[in-house]
Amino acid sequence: MRLGLNLGYWGAGNDAANLELAKEADRLGYAVAWAAEAYGSDVPTVLTWVAAHTERMDVGSAILQIPARAPAMTAMTAATLDTLSGGRFRLGLGVSGPQVSEGWYGVKFDKPLARTREYVDIVRAALRRERVSYAGKHFTLPLPDGPGKPLKLIVHPVRPEIPVYLASIGPKNLELTGEIADGWLAIFYSPEFAGEQLELIRAGREKAGKTMAGFDVVPTMPLIAGDDWESAADLVRPYAALYVGGMGSREQNFYNNLACRMGYEAEAAQCQDLYLAKDYAGAAAKVPLGFIDSTSLLGSRERIADRMVALAESGVTTLTISVALQDLERGTAALRLAVEALDKAGVGD
Repeated sequence: MRLGLNLGYWGAGNDAANLELAKEADRLGYAVAWAAEAYGSDVPTVLTWVAAHTERMDVGSAILQIPARAPAMTAMTAATLDTLSGGRFRLGLGVSGPQVSEGWYGVKFDKPLARTREYVDIVRAALRRERVSYAGKHFTLPLPDGPGKPLKLIVHPVRPEIPVYLASIGPKNLELTGEIADGWLAIFYSPEFAGEQLELIRAGREKAGKTMAGFDVVPTMPLIAGDDWESAADLVRPYAALYVGGMGSREQNFYNNLACRMGYEAEAAQCQDLYLAKDYAGAAAKVPLGFIDSTSLLGSRERIADRMVALAESGVTTLTISVALQDLERGTAALRLAVEALDKAGVGD
């Protein structure tokens, strides 16, 4: 198992510190730094900046939003980032959610699985530098009865294949991830629950005639160090409540559905009711301690090391951590503690 760093969303007021964290992670031997986008900063610009200030670790999109870009544009971006970074780019994709897709991008959120499959098909074909011609239900290239013609990517990526990751939560999407992707970007990953999720990914791999060998399982987990792990969990509560209670709508919240499948149906409903009523503190208080503990790295170095053993044994190959960036010194200390814990756990690659 290797370590990664999740930088989250750029533009939250801590950009300079985030860049210093990325540089420190590079020095410490982290495998990859990931950046995200929603409806603020875009990922490619951030990753270009990070790649320019690091030397060894990969940079990855977690995620590039599928409704934000035509698949050919994503292929161009991936090829450019791979070239500029010297072959260090990882392409993470996701469908986002209905509110962002339809409210921000004006793209109907329908048939996300079929759309993702076609999207990845086109991106891979373009990155192979084929003349792209595609006739799908969601994408058609070139457009028929017009002047368009099949075109080939001009840029030559450094590597013959750029790894593709999917951010997936639901059962059907997990199976699709195993079938068409090189890795899975997981959120609220629990070693105790992961068997069910990884079986779905394994089924997708088998459908494509592949095994789990070489497939990258990449959860992002908050890391909060401290002598009292329960107090550390309180710092994760607002983050968990935002996703379980406030992401999406009452009718369609993928993270809430995940918490329900993990056995927290009543608590997830209470959290959502309070969050949507704008009682954010009340919503955070309703997030179960067990949910936070199983999906985070909390407490002492020894306790975190024990959790890392469980994560590796469950199938994690790249453990991405996010740190509560109260200040750069604490963030840097968290990065170093993760390295020490991984060494103590004895499951590092």
